[in-house]
Amino acid sequence: MHTNELVILAPLDGQVVPLEQVPDEVFAQKMVGDGLAIEPRGSVAVAPISGRLLRLFPGGHAFVIAAGPEGREEEAAVIVHLGLDTVELAGDGFTVLAQEGDRVQAGTPLVGFDRARIAAQGKSLLSPVVFTGNGTLTRRASGRVQAGQDVLFVVQRLL
Repeated sequence: MHTNELVILAPLDGQVVPLEQVPDEVFAQKMVGDGLAIEPRGSVAVAPISGRLLRLFPGGHAFVIAAGPEGREEEAAVIVHLGLDTVELAGDGFTVLAQEGDRVQAGTPLVGFDRARIAAQGKSLLSPVVFTGNGTLTRRASGRVQAGQDVLFVVQRLL
């Protein structure tokens, strides 16, 4: 069996928070997958890996980027969920900067968001970043991270 590392960059500027501390049990109990969350300080979410924008949720509150080969993308995908309960905003406060299906490079801006507007509607911007494929997180960032520059976590994948 072969392994390889997949480096996941921070999709947001901000403070890293352990996934277990996210006040949403689907993320905190890692039902979707393992990862970290970021309390954003900026206003743009970028691609955490190079790959295909597999899913861009209506309104721009979440997206999935796949690093796997065509037809097997779900084997190595990263979900970025901008805030908690933000689906209820139906896109208010979000600006989509890419199209579903686009091939993107790590660091490409994908969604802009208005932190003040979202917070004014009572929504948390704490943003889970989760790996959904087959692998184990081997390194995790802590402290502050810069979008598209700092490593958020590394996944050791089985091939």
